[in-house]
Amino acid sequence: MNEKMCSFFFLVSAAVNIQPSSNPAAAGDNVTLSVTPEVTMGDGNWVFGSSPILTWLGSDVAVFGSYQGRASVNVVTGALTLTSVTLADSGTYKVQSDDPPLTASTFITVLEPISNVKVEKNQTDQTEFDSSVVMKCSVSSGFSPSFRWLNDSSEVTANDRVRLTDRNTTLTIFNLTRYDDGPFMCFVFNAVSNSTSRPVKVNTIYGPDNMAVAVNGTLLLGSNVTALCSAQSNPPAHLHWTYEGEAVNQTSGPLLEVYGLTEEQSGSYTCVAFNNITRLNNNITAHITIRSESIQKTVHVWLVPLLLLIMLTVHV
Repeated sequence: MNEKMCSFFFLVSAAVNIQPSSNPAAAGDNVTLSVTPEVTMGDGNWVFGSSPILTWLGSDVAVFGSYQGRASVNVVTGALTLTSVTLADSGTYKVQSDDPPLTASTFITVLEPISNVKVEKNQTDQTEFDSSVVMKCSVSSGFSPSFRWLNDSSEVTANDRVRLTDRNTTLTIFNLTRYDDGPFMCFVFNAVSNSTSRPVKVNTIYGPDNMAVAVNGTLLLGSNVTALCSAQSNPPAHLHWTYEGEAVNQTSGPLLEVYGLTEEQSGSYTCVAFNNITRLNNNITAHITIRSESIQKTVHVWLVPLLLLIMLTVHV
C-alpha cells in the first residue's frame, strides 16, 4: 500500500507544469500562473524564491506580506494571479499541494515595455538635390529596444542615399528629392511591447518645373477660351501670363480667360512661374492660332473640328 502511494505521488508531481499567461511579461501587466494539466486542488501554497506568497485550504486563503492586494488564487485549480507585475517580480515561482500531492515550478521574466517613442529632425526645410536630413529616434524606457524606420507603411532600408546608424536609431537621407517627404515614423519593439512615433514630414524645396497648360473652349472668332497653367513647385510658384512678351491685363494666377476672340489675339501666350525660395523661374508657351468660323463649315458639322494647333515649349 505504501509503495502504491509513493508511486502515485511521484507520477502526479512529475506530470504537472506551470503555464504563465505571458513570459516574458511586461511591467504593469497582470500575470496568471496556471497548473497544467488542470487538476482540482483542495489545498496548496505558492512561494516566490523562498518568500511565501499565499496559502489556501478549501475556500480559506491567506495572503502574505507585500502580496496582499495584488495576489489571488483560484481555490479550485490553484492558478495564481499577480496584478501589475514589476521588474522585481522576475524569478522562480513554486506551487505545492497535499490534495492531491504535487509540486511544480517555473521562472518568470518581467521586462520594461517600450514607451514614449520620439523622432527629432535636424532641419526644417531642405533644398532638392542639395541637402540632407538627419532624424534620430529615442525612447523614454524599454528593455533591449530594437528600431525600425517606416516611410509611410514601407520599411526604410539602407542604400546609396540612405544610411542607418547607431543601432538603427539614426536615419540620414542624402541628396534629398521631393519624393523623400515621408511621413517617416520610428517603430520600436522588444519582447513584450512595441510603439510607433508620431509621423514626421520632410519639407523639401524644389521647382518650378514640369509645367503644363490645359486649354478649354472652341477657338473660333467671337468664342471664349480659358487656359489653366500648372507647375510642380514647393512652395507653390507664383504664376502669371504674358501675350507676345507683354503682361496680360488681368489678375495674376494660373487661369487665363479670353472673351470674344479676334484674329488679332492669335499668337504666343506664356505662363511664367517663379519660386521665391529657390529664386528659380520657368515658363511654358502656347502658340495659338484663331480661325474664322467659315473654315469650320468646310468639314462635317457633326465632328468636333481641331481648330487649334497648340505647340507647348518649356524654357528653364
